[in-house]
Amino acid sequence: MDITERFLNYTQFDTQSAEESESVPSTSKQLIFAEYLKKELEKEGLDDVELDEKGYIYATLKANTKDEIPTIGFISHYDTSPDCSGADIKPRIIRNYDGSDIELSEGIISSPKKFPELLQHVGEDLIVTDGHTLLGADDKAGIAEIVQAMVYLQEHKEIKHGKIRVAFNPDEEIGMGAHHFNVEKFGCEWAYTMDGGDIGELEFENFNAASAKITIKGVSVHPGYAKGKMVNANALAAEFAALLPADETPETTEGYQGFYHLLGIQSNIEQAKMSYIIRDHDRDKFEDRKRFIQLCVEKMNEKYGEGTVEAIVSDQYYNMKEKIDPQMHVIDLVLRAMQDTGVAPKVRPIRGGTDGAQLSFKGLPCPNIFAGGLNFHGPYEFVPIQSMEKAMEVIIKICELVGSYNA
Repeated sequence: MDITERFLNYTQFDTQSAEESESVPSTSKQLIFAEYLKKELEKEGLDDVELDEKGYIYATLKANTKDEIPTIGFISHYDTSPDCSGADIKPRIIRNYDGSDIELSEGIISSPKKFPELLQHVGEDLIVTDGHTLLGADDKAGIAEIVQAMVYLQEHKEIKHGKIRVAFNPDEEIGMGAHHFNVEKFGCEWAYTMDGGDIGELEFENFNAASAKITIKGVSVHPGYAKGKMVNANALAAEFAALLPADETPETTEGYQGFYHLLGIQSNIEQAKMSYIIRDHDRDKFEDRKRFIQLCVEKMNEKYGEGTVEAIVSDQYYNMKEKIDPQMHVIDLVLRAMQDTGVAPKVRPIRGGTDGAQLSFKGLPCPNIFAGGLNFHGPYEFVPIQSMEKAMEVIIKICELVGSYNA
């Protein structure tokens, strides 16, 4: 089985996770794919294959040398985004893409005018959707690359390598992927998530992240007799939102710039609930942003009375850079592997989070490498077959380089 067939097989499983669920994994259908993947790993000859009760899969490719070599790992998630259906995916391969519009289905066009990244892959073979579902390259492409690399290493015993661990987890798309990951059981000195985007991406910086839940208490009175009595929580919610900088939102920022993002408002006269996320790469600026939320609360309460506005600010994850910086050999190995496989590195900060960030703070340094897909979480998602093949080559080369690595 080649990497394309493997990936196409994976897309036939609906593994969409669910934000509102309290179960682990968040959807039972994820476990159907997990069982399939467990059997596949066993069939492909990996050892210590385990699927735990929470849907986490662990397996081992044993060392083929007696040399003292660090144990490393490769990780991908198997859930797909709640943002778009992952059921009944109908993938199609566009061979030798010529740069023109792609008709996914009648009336649904993927055009380089809207998605100029298509033009970076002219001449390649693109796997696309039928325009009604996402594709699932985020992150089933990563799984296919890892499994295919392990198969290749078993077939090419001339490549000396140490013990390699692989793991696949649920619920990354809802921010829960690393929560039940057993770092001690995984037993690696460091690892890599294969969960990046376009070919060459290498990420070891991400946002510091927090959530802010704002509750505003109003007073409902008949509008004909409301003077001096009514406190309209709807209006106060709008006033609170206006206190935050208009030029520090996702739609006005890029690169290392942080933001406040209003996810949603539920409100009436008596009560308003606002949900924000707070993001910044710089830890000090991140702390300043959290304090500013509290200052806005205090300002509103000074105006409308103590207890009118309350905020619960909770940290979600932190910038993995502070954990990677002391161990930059983890990055140097990837850069060398990309160089040796003809991949131009694109080192950039993640304007978001990754399982690797949480794992890094659990004691497992874990930067993020490209899996090759683009336009994730929607029907215009696609992945070039050549990018998946290159990702697989990078994994193999990392294992080979670590085999000659002297810790």
